[in-house]
Amino acid sequence: MNESPGWASPGSAPSDGQEPGVPRPAEPTDHSDASSKWSKEQPPAGQWSAPSGSGTPSGPPRQPTPNWGGSPQGGHWGGPPPAAKPGVIPLRPLSVGEILDGAVSTLRAHWRTVLGITVTVAVITQICDILIQRYLLPAPAEVDPNATPSEALSQSFDVVRSTLVNSAPTFAITLVATLFTTALLTMVISRSILGRPVTLADAWREAKPQLARLLGLTLLLPAIAFAIMTVGVLPGMLLGGPAGIALSLFCGLAAFVVVLWLMIRFSLASPALMLERQSIKKSLSRSAKLVGGAWWRIFGITLLTLLLTFIVSMIIAVPFGLIAYAADDGLSSLFAGETPEFGWPFLIITGIGAVIAASITYPISAGVSVLLYVDQRIRREALDLELARAADIPGYGPQQSTDTTPGS
Repeated sequence: MNESPGWASPGSAPSDGQEPGVPRPAEPTDHSDASSKWSKEQPPAGQWSAPSGSGTPSGPPRQPTPNWGGSPQGGHWGGPPPAAKPGVIPLRPLSVGEILDGAVSTLRAHWRTVLGITVTVAVITQICDILIQRYLLPAPAEVDPNATPSEALSQSFDVVRSTLVNSAPTFAITLVATLFTTALLTMVISRSILGRPVTLADAWREAKPQLARLLGLTLLLPAIAFAIMTVGVLPGMLLGGPAGIALSLFCGLAAFVVVLWLMIRFSLASPALMLERQSIKKSLSRSAKLVGGAWWRIFGITLLTLLLTFIVSMIIAVPFGLIAYAADDGLSSLFAGETPEFGWPFLIITGIGAVIAASITYPISAGVSVLLYVDQRIRREALDLELARAADIPGYGPQQSTDTTPGS
């Protein structure tokens, strides 16, 4: 794809309002029109005879056996030729399994670069999180089991407020970590699609110009979600009483549905911003157009990815958590029904488990997001043709220009 991470310009794409018909690859340029070279005088049908000789077999003529999966020398009897695959995915519309396999294949093919990014970011993130938990965060609010209903309600608000305060630094750290991993891994995956090598320096050089915009986008989406949820829950909280609680639950559920719809609709904004070098507003618009008509499919794949990464995280976190409990002597207090007080051994061991889990789950999440974006552009804008040209695959013709970044 030259040195530009973006691909074909979407100016006349169906996602911009045109019909969904997508042109497929043309015949190779050196293919000649063989039908024009036949003689005008042809023998009648069925007059071909086998060569004479004693070795000519008797009986009915043999029928040619189709090659259902391969490509015989005389042509493709079993259907169209397989799609080109210069990198981790075939250049055609992708299935769910191919999207997940492409994300894992990127981790395998560029493991030095990918792990260099994820391990570095995860280690820094966990060190900051451990120090904040150990020295800065206040003690969690206590709940009195013998409190009156009014006191229990007040204590519940204290617990919620304490939880929000304690989770805010972790959320901010996670946001910054997600920013860097998304930016760098997007560039790694964009190269791996074309089967090209990429180093950490290459990824950083291509991602650096868009980091400020990506930060704005990363902050904007949670802010939109928080604002919508606040508007949904606040009236019931102000009303108070059983009616206020019911109103908060109903409006909060409606607000959550709206937030979920918007987050899926804007889920491709990050790869659009990085690969097309778009502004925040245009990347949101591009995501909305690419997701249009495929919301449920993208929602299902995103949900499946979240489930898989959660399972992987739990498989790693549970053993490390048990080891951390034992190393910090928390098991005895846990069995005694007391609240354990965790020290440095617990924080360090659980932090190591979190680093290992993040090193595996970050590339998968980022890979699925980028490959969903590529898949939608292949389906809507025939991006596979431009990718094939960028990968120098014979039969697709030369690239049209030296810079094919959309929006440039």
